[in-house]
Amino acid sequence: MRFIKNLLTILVSAIFFISSNPSMAAEATELRLAQQFGIAYLPFLVMQKQSLIEKYAQKNGLDNVKISWIQLGGGASMNDALLSNNLDFAAAGIPVFLSLWSKTKGESKVRVAAGLNNIPVFLNTANPNIRSLKDFTNKDKIALPAVKVSLQAIVLQMAAAKEWGNENYSKLDNITVSMKHPDGMIALLSGKSEITAHFTAPPYMFQELENPKIKLVINSADVLGQHNFNVVYTTNKFREANPRLYKSFIEALDESMKIINSDKKAAGRIYIDLASLKGDQVDLIDKIVVDPRIEFTSTPNGLMKFANFMHQIGRIDSKPATWQELCFPEAAMKSGS
Repeated sequence: MRFIKNLLTILVSAIFFISSNPSMAAEATELRLAQQFGIAYLPFLVMQKQSLIEKYAQKNGLDNVKISWIQLGGGASMNDALLSNNLDFAAAGIPVFLSLWSKTKGESKVRVAAGLNNIPVFLNTANPNIRSLKDFTNKDKIALPAVKVSLQAIVLQMAAAKEWGNENYSKLDNITVSMKHPDGMIALLSGKSEITAHFTAPPYMFQELENPKIKLVINSADVLGQHNFNVVYTTNKFREANPRLYKSFIEALDESMKIINSDKKAAGRIYIDLASLKGDQVDLIDKIVVDPRIEFTSTPNGLMKFANFMHQIGRIDSKPATWQELCFPEAAMKSGS
C-alpha cells in the first residue's frame, strides 16, 4: 500500500509539474504559416526550401513536426484563419496586423513575432498628366490590394493627409479599386483598362517601371521613412501553448535572414525557381534583391507611425504607448520603431 501511495504521489506531482510548465506539455505536431505573393516573402521561401523550421524543431526536441505553407491572397483572409485556429503565423502588412491587434484581447491577443523586411511600396502611373497626388482626377482609378485597409491604402491616406491636411486623408479613396498585385499590373500595363495607376509591391512595382510609359508618383519611404512591408504575428495562446515550436520558428527565421544577407542573388534564385521565371524576369529579380532599398530583417520598423495615424483617423480603437507593446518579447528586444 505504501508503494502505491508513493507512486500516486509521484504521478500527481509529475502531472502538476507538467501543467505548471507549458514547455513540458504536448505541443502542436503541425505548424501552419501563411504568406502572400511576391519576393517580399523571400525569408519564408528560404525557410521552406532549406527545411529550417524542421531543423530547429528537431534541435529543440520536437520530432516529426509537419510544416504547412499556406498561400493566401490577402491579409483579411489571414486574420480570419488565425482567429479561427486554422493558422499559426500570419505575415501581412502593418495595418492589417494593427486592425487585428486592436480587436483582440486576452489569450487571443495578437502581437508581432518578428519583422520580415524593410521594403518601400511604389505608386506608379501610366497617365502622362500625373506628376503628383494633386494631378489625380475622378477619371483615374488606382489599383491596390484592398481599399482603405491594405498597407498601400493607408500610405495613400497618409500621403493625402500630408498634401491636403489631416481632415482630407480620404480624398483619393473614391478612386481606389481592390485588385491582387498581378491583376493590377496587367491592368496598368495593358493600357486598355480604367486603371491608370497601381499602388503595389515588389517585384510588380519594379516590373512596371521597366516600361518607359510608367512613372513613379509616390515612394512610401518618402511619406513615412523606413518601415516593414510585412510583419509576422500570432496569438498569445499559440505562443504559450507551443514555446519550443515558437522558438524554432524564430531561430529558423533568423537563419533565413543570415542566408539571404550573405548572398542575396543566390537567395533570389530560390524565388526565381519557385516562380518559374525566365529571361528578363530573372535579370529583374537579380536587380531587385541587391537594390539598397530592399532589406530583409526581422526587426520591427514603422509600427508606431502606422498606429498613430490609424488611431487618429479612428481605424483602431486604442493606441499603443510604445511600439514594444505591439510585440512579443523576442521582437521587442530589437532596436525597432
